[in-house]
Amino acid sequence: MTSTTSQPVTARSWAALGILTLAVLLLAIDGTVLALAVPALTADLNPTATQLLWIGDIYSFALAGLLATMGNLADRIGRKRLLLMGAVGFGLSSVLAAFAPTPEMLIIARAILGISGATIMPSTLAIVRNIFSDPALRTRAIAVWAAGATAGAAVGPIVGGALLEHFHWGSVFLINVPIMVLVLIGGLILLPESKDPNGARIDLVSALLSFIAIVSIVYAIKHVFAKGLDWTVPVAVVLGLLAGWLFLRRQRRLTRPLIDISLFRSPAFSGAVMANTVSIFAFVGLLFFFSQYLQLVRGLGPLQAGLTELSATIASIVVIAFAGFMLGKLGRGRAISVGLGFGALGLAVLALAEGMSGLVGIVIGFAIVGFGAGLAMTLTTDAVVSAAPRERAGAASSIAETAYELGAALGIAVLGSVQLALYRWNLPAIADPGIDSSVNESLATAVSQLDTTNPAVLAAIEQAQHAFTVGMQWTSVIAAILLAIAAVIAWIAIPSHKGQATVDH
Repeated sequence: MTSTTSQPVTARSWAALGILTLAVLLLAIDGTVLALAVPALTADLNPTATQLLWIGDIYSFALAGLLATMGNLADRIGRKRLLLMGAVGFGLSSVLAAFAPTPEMLIIARAILGISGATIMPSTLAIVRNIFSDPALRTRAIAVWAAGATAGAAVGPIVGGALLEHFHWGSVFLINVPIMVLVLIGGLILLPESKDPNGARIDLVSALLSFIAIVSIVYAIKHVFAKGLDWTVPVAVVLGLLAGWLFLRRQRRLTRPLIDISLFRSPAFSGAVMANTVSIFAFVGLLFFFSQYLQLVRGLGPLQAGLTELSATIASIVVIAFAGFMLGKLGRGRAISVGLGFGALGLAVLALAEGMSGLVGIVIGFAIVGFGAGLAMTLTTDAVVSAAPRERAGAASSIAETAYELGAALGIAVLGSVQLALYRWNLPAIADPGIDSSVNESLATAVSQLDTTNPAVLAAIEQAQHAFTVGMQWTSVIAAILLAIAAVIAWIAIPSHKGQATVDH
């Protein structure tokens, strides 16, 4: 069947949505599950701080860099077919990551995971777009899909914590295998095939340019915060900007571009993409190093740390019940703005709670952030996907998912690098060169490698924990300010027509 065929919504449709949500849930979990494994991973593989950042963000880099290409490929060869191929690749690369013997091999395995995930992500949302042609039902379905994405990012630490309590750190990847088997079997049975009957060949030059642009710019940002300004930073910036300019220029000339640049002329569309990126930037970036804070500063076990963040998962699921109501009462722009505002408020609460005893403030802050990010993501994704005709659903979906993955990658790279820089800035000088070197590398390195029975080491670690906390607080404040600015822009730029459903094509 082609994507122009309308399908009635049945129980089978909702079951298919369940399979698609399970797939995106797993992909989102894989983006954050490794955060809790950092202490165990550091003790086993002894990566540098920069290698740790690459292990964390290369997965999202590969996803973001390839989503535009894979979205168009899904339109051409079939969304179901590409999704099932990606499921097989994701399961196999998960095994490779689980048994990686070195930091370099783990980085490579995470990159392959990202490539495999890029074949799955556009297909999930594009199939949702085609199954649910009614605008109101589509908004609800996308709310479920978005809950999978945001809840997955939040539930990752819980899954990781439960596994790490009893198993090797590689288990956080092995758990992917049985779930991907379920996606593969359920997808074969339940998912309808759809594609663009007039699908054009993929422009490989555009695909290469988009990948170079994203990876180069994010590398420059990450490197300048982690290692300082050296010759590689301006080279990467120039390369990224040049590749981005050539990409945009090429898209305007192509009859079937990878990304329809004309869509961004609409303030509603460009505002929705911006809001989506910024909300995920703050949410995922926070989760990546917050799990380390709970273990290394608060002294929680992996599972306890994951459960502390559970309120964000619950709140992002609650959004399903409120998204349609908020859209009807406030209109799209104002509802998205409210979601971003909630996210900013939650981050401010977390900044205060990080310096206080007890976990109540942290749990409340996470709940507010989860609700705000979930609401903003649901409505922005719905706006982006609804802007394109059904036969181009894969390409449109890739824009929404590129915003998600680029936000996640930038959140880990930028906020993680800012936090690391602030941590080192607040560290006092330590007389013992050996202790000073380990503490300055990272708090995880200090805790895992130094002899904690040594009073001098304990004193140094306490100072490092204080520096880590101060860095966390300021990073949370920075993220809150960014979300507040995005909320104002969304309120002004994105139209708000109360009670009006999304526009179908």
